[in-house]
Amino acid sequence: MRDIDVSLVTQTVRDMCIDVNHELSPDMKEAFNAACAKEESELGKQIFRQLQQNLDIAKTDKIPICQDTGMAVFFVKVGQEVHFVGGDITEAINEGVRRGYTEGYLRKSVVGDPLIRKNTGDNTPAVIHYEIVPGDKVVITCAPKGFGSENMSRVFMLKPADGEEGVKVAVVQAVKDAGPNACPPMVVGVGIGGTFEKCAEMAKEALTRPVGQHSDIEYVKAMEEEILERINDTGIGPAGLGGRVTALAVNINTYATHIAGLPVAVNICCHVNRHIKATI
Repeated sequence: MRDIDVSLVTQTVRDMCIDVNHELSPDMKEAFNAACAKEESELGKQIFRQLQQNLDIAKTDKIPICQDTGMAVFFVKVGQEVHFVGGDITEAINEGVRRGYTEGYLRKSVVGDPLIRKNTGDNTPAVIHYEIVPGDKVVITCAPKGFGSENMSRVFMLKPADGEEGVKVAVVQAVKDAGPNACPPMVVGVGIGGTFEKCAEMAKEALTRPVGQHSDIEYVKAMEEEILERINDTGIGPAGLGGRVTALAVNINTYATHIAGLPVAVNICCHVNRHIKATI
């Protein structure tokens, strides 16, 4: 059994919240640069130049890439040989968010009640997904999610007979409905299978998979490539102003499901697609 003081978790989360808002992750930089070269329309190229300028300023001046610094989402894989000491792990993560968003001068975007809507003032509470895994380490993935793209998310409860083509049509339709509102070029996370809530969680986690890293399942990999091509054929383009590059990647996660259902969730993220990982 390995003891981990929760104060280390707090400090790690604090640093992650700040760092992820100032600079693109390596995989997103690579995808962004490739998309710049691929874009064909003059207006689209101009949009990419403006986005690049914004990224350069954020990195140099250590300021947020986007004013919407998101609701902090965490995927936490906890080794079953880990014993947390010194406090509550959930409160430790929230304290890290509290410090990161306050000390990093990041916008506080969370309201404590969905209807009363009073701002909590420190961007807490975070949304935390825990998973117990073998080992004695804790792997934390931080993925702040802005709501311009989050609001464009969809869940489709398809019929099994809709099959693979039905999934492809649903994902592309979600992107078309989002149009410019999701700040394209976008990354599209898709969850297929499970239940209503499981497919949504898979779609969100799919956004944290490095862009360019396809599913290990061959037919799913082929779906990712085909759906990406269909999305880019829509012509929505950068900022929704027309062009060749509407999406940078489509990442699909799958899970077992019931004989009577085919749940599909689509979680869209803008070109920033913030995600960062740390291991304790």
